[in-house]
Amino acid sequence: MSISALLITDLNGKILIRKNYKSHVSLYTVEQDFPDILSEGRLRSKGVKPIVERKGISYCFVRHNNVVVLAVTKINSNAMLVVSFLHSLITLFSEYFTSFEEEAIRDNFVAVYELFDEMMDYGVPQITAKQQLERLVCVSDYHQIVNPNDSKQNITNQVTGAVSWREEGIVHNKNEVFLDVIEKLDIVIQKNGRVAKCEIHGALKMKCFLSGMPELKLGLNDSVTLRRKNRAAGAKTVDMDDLKFHQCVRLAKFDNDRTISFVPPDGEFELMSYRLEKSVKPLITVKCQKDTFKHSRVVYHVQTSAAFKRRSSANNVKIIIPVPADADSPKFKANTGSVTYCPEDSCFTWEIKRFNGGKSFEMRAQFGLASISAKEAGEDDASDCTPIRVEFEIPYFTVSGIQVRYLKIIEKSGYQALPWVRYITQNGHYHVRF
Repeated sequence: MSISALLITDLNGKILIRKNYKSHVSLYTVEQDFPDILSEGRLRSKGVKPIVERKGISYCFVRHNNVVVLAVTKINSNAMLVVSFLHSLITLFSEYFTSFEEEAIRDNFVAVYELFDEMMDYGVPQITAKQQLERLVCVSDYHQIVNPNDSKQNITNQVTGAVSWREEGIVHNKNEVFLDVIEKLDIVIQKNGRVAKCEIHGALKMKCFLSGMPELKLGLNDSVTLRRKNRAAGAKTVDMDDLKFHQCVRLAKFDNDRTISFVPPDGEFELMSYRLEKSVKPLITVKCQKDTFKHSRVVYHVQTSAAFKRRSSANNVKIIIPVPADADSPKFKANTGSVTYCPEDSCFTWEIKRFNGGKSFEMRAQFGLASISAKEAGEDDASDCTPIRVEFEIPYFTVSGIQVRYLKIIEKSGYQALPWVRYITQNGHYHVRF
């Protein structure tokens, strides 16, 4: 992957800051053509394409808040790697600044240029981890603590050493490791109750507060590991796809014996992410009957139930149901939770603080309608095609069944450390058609 130039523009394509790594692409051409690419994309019904080629120049860009991060190249580069790098850049800038937006760029031009220099060398990405970059680009406005004892030699060793993501000499009064197994369920449920699409996106996020230079070994109940160790019989296994690891993981060791061995960075980081295509039952089912009385009112009868086991419970459940844009005079009646109307979003939200497994609840909503409907006025009613959205969080539960079999902490000083493991299932794109 090679990038000729990095740019940050506003939503109209006006350049805020730019860094030209090579002379392959004329930035004058980019400045002239990129606003047209954005404006043409807005005219299309499907919006702006994130990867566009024009006059032999490839434009890869990602929008974030009120800015656009753009990479341009004339070389046949891997477009998805470029887009992935842009997302990493956005994540890094969001951590450096209070919020990554146009005002933050204008207030921190020098810091942005320094980050551009350190993140990429002649168009090739080098460092995207905040733990490393904050030792090279240290500005007091970012509330970062700079150790005066750190010499230039220490910084050089930190970046070029075998364990560049962790410095030596770290000391904690209490040695602990927190591991969160977080899964998000993307699911589309048809109006007949059948599942049209189902994917599970998982991540293992860690917070490490360990002294010295420890080595951690993590074991999961993935099917390949247990099969190699002849323990698949009678063991609950998980087939994981699209594995992505933090740079601290020893990939060669993982390929050999499926052991996740690593020297962790200090603080918070994402150790691993994965994806599963697995057919699962909807965790929370929603049935909605819509009765429309012409030129009068519309009534919604909503039933919801929790399909997971009774010992589990979902927290902060929100069921978001679309309504016609001209609806007014809302009336709600629910046997649990609270219902609020959001006219600016043309929807109402039924919120249940705690939803125990095996429970079912009902709610009734009524809205007044205008004398002339949107369809009769020649407009489309978005509520006819907008699905119901469901938000929730279920602690101590994973929909895939993944489990941490062991988490070993090895350090030459032999101190005792406490590992903590927590499981959380959240909604991703959880949509119910009705």
